Amino acid sequence: MSTEPRPSLGDTPSDADPGGPLFTITELAAEFDITPRAIRFYEDMGLLTPARAGRNRVYTQRDRTRLKLTLRGKRLGLALQEIKQLVDMYDSQADTVAQLRAFLEVLQQHRRQLHQQLSDIEVTMAEIAQHEERCRALLAEAGQPAD
Repeated sequence: MSTEPRPSLGDTPSDADPGGPLFTITELAAEFDITPRAIRFYEDMGLLTPARAGRNRVYTQRDRTRLKLTLRGKRLGLALQEIKQLVDMYDSQADTVAQLRAFLEVLQQHRRQLHQQLSDIEVTMAEIAQHEERCRALLAEAGQPAD
């Protein structure tokens, strides 16, 4: 496991040293415990832009950081388009205040969505409990054990 610090909101993929280390798709897949196919999918979505060394893809530190941020966004439950928008903002040289405000809005919207889902789940769980209780009562009336 790497001892390198994880990227934070302030990480900027554009700051990566262009002459820095290069990574193969196999190395990145192993490091992040994902499949090469997943990495190619992120390429297709425009999240990663590897160079070529002959027939092989080679990834820069910038690509590696973008992949870390993409996977973090997925863990947060963000859609790939939201992740791309946020990661692309970090590539720009624009004012970070605007980037942070945009990220905060995405997080707040996602929080609202999760609260709604939680509320829906609680209602569903209560309905299930009512149905279970009714089934147990009917089984008891029929002289049958519930379990």
